[in-house]
Amino acid sequence: MINVIRNRIWGFFRFTVCMLFPIAGGGVLAVSCSDEPDESNFYTFKGQMMSEYLYGHEEFSEFSAILERAGMMELLASYGALTCFPPTNDAIDVFLQKRGLTSIDGLTDADCDTLARSHLVKNMYTTADMDDGVLSTANMNRRYIEVSHGLDENDNAVVFLNGTSHIIFALQDDSVENGIMQPVTEVLESSNRMIHDVMRQNPNIALFTEALEQTGLRDSLYLYKDATWDEERLNYPRIRYISHVNRETATVPDEKRTGFTVFVPTDSVLREKYGITTVEQLYEKACAIYDVIYPEDAGADYHDFASIKDSRNPLNRFLRYHILTRDVKGWNYLTPYTDIGILTTVMNPVDWYETMLPHTLMKFERLTVRKWAGGSTVGQRYINRRYDDLVPNELVPEPVLGTRVVPTVETEYKQDALNGRYFYVEDILAFDETTRDVVLNDRIRMDFSTIFPELMTNDIRLNERNNGRKYNDPEYDETAKYGRNYYFPNGYLKGVTLNEGGTFVYRRPRDWYDCYEGDEMNLFGDFDITFKIPPVPYEGEWQLRLGFAAEGSRGVAQFYFDDKPQGIPLDMTKSLSDPSILGADWKSDYNSMSTVDLATDQKVLKNKGYYRGAAGGYRYAQGSTQQTIFATQELTIRMVICTTHITSHEDHYLRIRCVSTKQGNDNEFMLDYLELVPKSVYGITDEGKMESML
Repeated sequence: MINVIRNRIWGFFRFTVCMLFPIAGGGVLAVSCSDEPDESNFYTFKGQMMSEYLYGHEEFSEFSAILERAGMMELLASYGALTCFPPTNDAIDVFLQKRGLTSIDGLTDADCDTLARSHLVKNMYTTADMDDGVLSTANMNRRYIEVSHGLDENDNAVVFLNGTSHIIFALQDDSVENGIMQPVTEVLESSNRMIHDVMRQNPNIALFTEALEQTGLRDSLYLYKDATWDEERLNYPRIRYISHVNRETATVPDEKRTGFTVFVPTDSVLREKYGITTVEQLYEKACAIYDVIYPEDAGADYHDFASIKDSRNPLNRFLRYHILTRDVKGWNYLTPYTDIGILTTVMNPVDWYETMLPHTLMKFERLTVRKWAGGSTVGQRYINRRYDDLVPNELVPEPVLGTRVVPTVETEYKQDALNGRYFYVEDILAFDETTRDVVLNDRIRMDFSTIFPELMTNDIRLNERNNGRKYNDPEYDETAKYGRNYYFPNGYLKGVTLNEGGTFVYRRPRDWYDCYEGDEMNLFGDFDITFKIPPVPYEGEWQLRLGFAAEGSRGVAQFYFDDKPQGIPLDMTKSLSDPSILGADWKSDYNSMSTVDLATDQKVLKNKGYYRGAAGGYRYAQGSTQQTIFATQELTIRMVICTTHITSHEDHYLRIRCVSTKQGNDNEFMLDYLELVPKSVYGITDEGKMESML
């Protein structure tokens, strides 16, 4: 561990030197698609390299030979920041035997390349950094390594990888000059099958998988990659932009993949909870749920079992609600990967995602607030849970505890595929009356990076490198040493249209940014963007709000809902203490205000079309561990875009058009999070009462 600390000190030294002595020259570099670490990140001083470590340990000689055939040993002899998971000779021999081979000579060059890259990660991880779920950085084969914890044959607490392989206790956390060695007991393999094919290999979910086949939904789960993007992206150079005082670069994404996440009740769950053992019985259960939600379809021709391939059929709907049209990389990514920006002592981290069933959402919640546990397990992830200060109440006498997501499947089965992964759930999932009228009858706050599935599927959202959120980018940095910023050309994001004069950017997380979950999306230039908003669960009066941070560098834009202008343009240079909003009545220390004063403050702001920033959100002061709550800042704001009637069975669109006098990329408009708020929440009118500030 001393060596690990030394490496991190040197990493900080390297960062400091780069900041003090930036590389000269301001030319724009071409976008690189190389998997190799950028040499500008390398630091040099004498000591043992990964290559020397491997050559010096006979038990890794076969892996060393594989690396040589793959042409990767030179990389391990260079300075950088890697984690290597070398399998022992015994582990490779077992791998070869399963393939019917007697030596590594029987492997192709492509096999060696895949094996080499599957055991290398372009980031440094000690075992203390490895939490249950997946590593936050993919391996060099662009697959995520699953992480769990258990005991080895000697009862040592060890880290398990991809289910059955574990880091060798006596050799773990061995630091070398260019990273960390984590020797493993088995070869790390990932499936090269699509998600449905991986599910078919698991007999414990045979009924759900059979239902996917009979309904034809299996065919929808073979989408994977838009190969034309590989060439198209070369037409888009790096861009530079200024956000507040930050001068940054962004690139387009490397790939354009489609992904899925499937939540599967096992055969035993279906049998023991509902007595379901056949697809026909599963159809009957689906009818009991969805005939209530879609009564107009109950007598239709497409309702019977013979028509289960129809998208309006109850069984088809039942299955679609168990599928997300995004690849959530691991159990720990179902809710925000880090706690940055969320006060987990007062608010459970929550994300909301659209499902494959049109116009439906699913709520994901990590339980952190103990008073709302209700017998559930703190730290676990739940789907469609509702237990807070407002529930239970006279209308909802019992909390809705939701369905727990099981982190892993049995070790003998794979959970991830090329185009997604699946998780066991402890009960069926349903867009039923309780989900619609209780769970989703709430303020739905969505970080903008969760609205567009492509950001999660293509490893963009909250993607960190070298713990980069603690560091700002050096001016116009082109090495992405602390993480990348991305921009999205028109056509990359489904349901989004952007004019040629605008640029749509995702800015990676940083601890001290005034952003919910630490990251943000920004519009630059003479932008005019339209995107499909997430669905509301039921028809009625809803309020749309935008969360953002006001800055003098930002501009002015007009909002449109379904192409109808909404109110006056929003000027993002004005804080809540601006004379046009609260002026001298602004109070930052809301903790000292009485409930009556807080309700009055909220009412005054609400009448002007604003709310304080989320009281459950925070940022760190730069370079400090001191938390600044968003509700105490006049710069962090929620603005009411519109209050309007919204139908639940149609697509709806939000348009944002620049009306600022600023020019080019000096004009910026921030999109942090979107709130969909039902009248049951925003319509509070009783004296002295108020909407939750969390």
